[in-house]
Amino acid sequence: MSARILIIDDETNIRLMMKLALEHVGHTVDTASDGMEGLKKFGDGKEWELVLLDHRMPGMTGTEVQQEMIKRNAETRLIMVTAFGTISLALEAIQAGASDFLRKPFTANTLRQAVAAALDKPAVKMKAVPVGLAMREFTRTTINGFSFNMLEEVDDEHTHDVECIFEVSRGNEQPVQCRTRLPEYVQELSMCHADSDAMPGGARFWQAMCEEALANFLWQHAELPPNNTLIIDDLSSSLRHWIDAVLTVELTEKNAR
Repeated sequence: MSARILIIDDETNIRLMMKLALEHVGHTVDTASDGMEGLKKFGDGKEWELVLLDHRMPGMTGTEVQQEMIKRNAETRLIMVTAFGTISLALEAIQAGASDFLRKPFTANTLRQAVAAALDKPAVKMKAVPVGLAMREFTRTTINGFSFNMLEEVDDEHTHDVECIFEVSRGNEQPVQCRTRLPEYVQELSMCHADSDAMPGGARFWQAMCEEALANFLWQHAELPPNNTLIIDDLSSSLRHWIDAVLTVELTEKNAR
């Protein structure tokens, strides 16, 4: 499937690499070096089937450009290109309406897979997402071309570990099942970090933590975990950051009620 694609990025070498990689597989590509030029070329958005937008640029940020694009054409397909270290730090872009992410640095193949996955999704109206919802909706995003949804939670008769099975797909590739296991001791570490003997949402909190861990792995590595199995063996700094964000959201929502 060929498409008309607009690339907005302030780094000349990245713009050129992306343009050549996508033209090689038949896409028609134009580029812009900053947000103002990008919006000028974007116009009312009807000419473009996909926009690749760098998040951090001088002048207008990617989020500001994205917000203006939503006003002009809410059905624009858009991939936010970022150098964020963890998926949780993409919250600002999620709140602004983004649903597809590509992490720098990336290979030409990862770029093409992400573009194929975005083009394969039906165009839907982009809209700002409340922070509370955004923190729970990673499975609605596409990360380095991957999308996933939880199929089931598996109960272990001998432990209190949480194990979730996700269906992971990328572009036209055959979906695969991926297991994410959250051991009981990491749950205990999480409650210690939160200084609480119960986490908000109960079982859904631990499922969401498995989602976050899988999303972060796909974000960091742009590939599936070895043997399609991810074991959360420690409370990493990114997971601590995520827990803090969720607790802040819960407190904000509680105070608003």
